[in-house]
Amino acid sequence: MPVNQPLLFDTNAALRANARARRLDGDRFVEHAAAEGLADRLGAVTRNFKHGLWIGPGVHKKLVGFAQSWDTAHFGPSEELVHPPGEYDLAIALFSLQAVNDLPGALVQIRRALKPDGLFLAAILGGSTLSELREAFAHGESATRGGISPRVSPFVDVRDGGALLQRAGFTLPVADVERLLVRYGDFFALVRDLRVHGFTNVLAQRSRAPLRRDTLDAMLSHYSRHHGDPDGRIRARFETLYLTGWTAHESQQKPLRPGSAKTRLADALGTQEQTIESRSRQR
Repeated sequence: MPVNQPLLFDTNAALRANARARRLDGDRFVEHAAAEGLADRLGAVTRNFKHGLWIGPGVHKKLVGFAQSWDTAHFGPSEELVHPPGEYDLAIALFSLQAVNDLPGALVQIRRALKPDGLFLAAILGGSTLSELREAFAHGESATRGGISPRVSPFVDVRDGGALLQRAGFTLPVADVERLLVRYGDFFALVRDLRVHGFTNVLAQRSRAPLRRDTLDAMLSHYSRHHGDPDGRIRARFETLYLTGWTAHESQQKPLRPGSAKTRLADALGTQEQTIESRSRQR
């Protein structure tokens, strides 16, 4: 993190949330779906990976077969990537970058751990995740306390995902998103799922005071009115953003220089080229 820049996430709180999630009994359906998404993307790569680096507590069972051997790594409190020495041809992060303060710096460290032409894949929560919850909390606190406190973490937008990979020095960057809309019988079922996944509030500037009853009531009323269904259920949105990037290698395809094409697009499409005069629009 840059000097004197305030931290966004409380690293120790994130570690506690993840440890609690592993102790709880529940269906981590978002995690399992993301693991399947990563497996689908790896399955499309016609290559055998020898030495994989898993960033997180343990390799997910759906992904263990994609490398002949694995080392595990994690970002410590100083956000330095702690991993065994050696170069890797595959690195995967399954929601383990969610509470990293310096995400561009973390991606640079991962790139440096990879061999040339190594593949990096990550799943992180995307920009619209829990937008209903964020909106409801903002309304409830504004109505009862005259202001808002950070309750839901900011998430990376798909439009920024490719830029993050490029900034970190990855080649052939790809960012895509999968969306999941879940209906819950009540708000507290949503809270239980968030705890099981470790997706609870770990923001450094979060309020430590207990949630007031009037704030909770105002939040629940807004949630049910604006994001509820006629049968009494409420909706919650989850977005999984997938990041794919490679470390540079001379064998990789490179873009042609501008103006180097030898065939006109109109000829390739079998159409006649026309010149269009530019126009300005007034409103």
